[in-house]
Amino acid sequence: MITVVGIGADGMAGLVPAAGAELRRAIVIYGAKRQLDLLDESVTAERREWGKPFLDGLRAVRDFDGDVHVVASGDPMLHGVGASLIRVCGADRVRVLPHVSSVTLACARLGWSVQDTEVISLMLDIPAAAVRRGGRAVVLTRDGHGPAQLACLLTETGRGESTLTVFEQLGGPAERRRTGTAHDWVTNPPDDVDDLNVVAVEYLPDQRQMSVLPDAAFAHDGQITKQAMRAVTLAALAPRPGELLWDVGSGSGSIAIEWCRSGPGCRATAFERVAERRERIELNALAFGVHVEVAFDAPAMFDTVPAPDVIFVGGGVSQPGLMDECWKYLPVGGRLVANAVTVESEALLAQWHSKVGGELRKFQHYKGEPVGGFTGWRPAMPVTQWVVTKQ
Repeated sequence: MITVVGIGADGMAGLVPAAGAELRRAIVIYGAKRQLDLLDESVTAERREWGKPFLDGLRAVRDFDGDVHVVASGDPMLHGVGASLIRVCGADRVRVLPHVSSVTLACARLGWSVQDTEVISLMLDIPAAAVRRGGRAVVLTRDGHGPAQLACLLTETGRGESTLTVFEQLGGPAERRRTGTAHDWVTNPPDDVDDLNVVAVEYLPDQRQMSVLPDAAFAHDGQITKQAMRAVTLAALAPRPGELLWDVGSGSGSIAIEWCRSGPGCRATAFERVAERRERIELNALAFGVHVEVAFDAPAMFDTVPAPDVIFVGGGVSQPGLMDECWKYLPVGGRLVANAVTVESEALLAQWHSKVGGELRKFQHYKGEPVGGFTGWRPAMPVTQWVVTKQ
């Protein structure tokens, strides 16, 4: 049996009796140096630090002959080693004795309800993944540079008034708390932040919008799928958690970004020929803290990126060979949505529909605009949409 024991910055003194007893009876204990150093002399087991790569350490625990123990920070099932061990070894071989998590402690210190607070881990992610347009989050940083990095990103993306509360050695005798705005941290960043820290963030101004975003939320040069079409396109794409989208002819990246916002783990690769637009996609993705990999023109770069679950073609439908390549790379069971505004591209989608099936749709919407002292309807260009699942 593999027993994982969570421990806080207060060390053995903070453990419940059952957790302390497990560590005292252990023969071999794996863990990071910081957690192993929290064990006192009552623990006589051999102490083994995780090696590199980390996966080798997990396999060593999996292959250990007999009972083995692991010591982990706080709650091992909250972005911790507990879930990793269960994935590698199976749930029937792993028993977890959790400690109070740093997230719960931070929320308790601030009077925040845990269920209303987002948890963001930067242990294996880029700092930009913690950028939000509003709300509250507890951010698990990688080291002492994490708070300043996050403050810089928030300031650069117009969130400089966000409140950052940095907790160091949370729950231990050396616990320290510092509060300021992101702009304050950028102006006068401290150089003595402990590597063991979490950052509680209240994102300001609060501009959260859960539905499809207005066009003005994106930087663009006019090459953008407008809000109304974006809504029906997202409905056709039907994002599912963890899926990867290829956004071909991405323009401003609006479809890719909306896709990533739609569900947990949703990722996108945006293909765009124009360099200035690629830069703009990256800035738009940063502003929303989403994962969009930006690549050069399609289909030349298709071989260089992970395979998609879903493909959207928003530009270049009539480019010779593009739809053939998209179909080639779309996996069986994968979904493809293509939008067309020209007669030539509409004709091509009609041909594909005749050949492999799916559903053809046509959308036309109008916007009320001034006509003298009155209001008249101005039509947007009609859009033909093809939706298909590869059989």
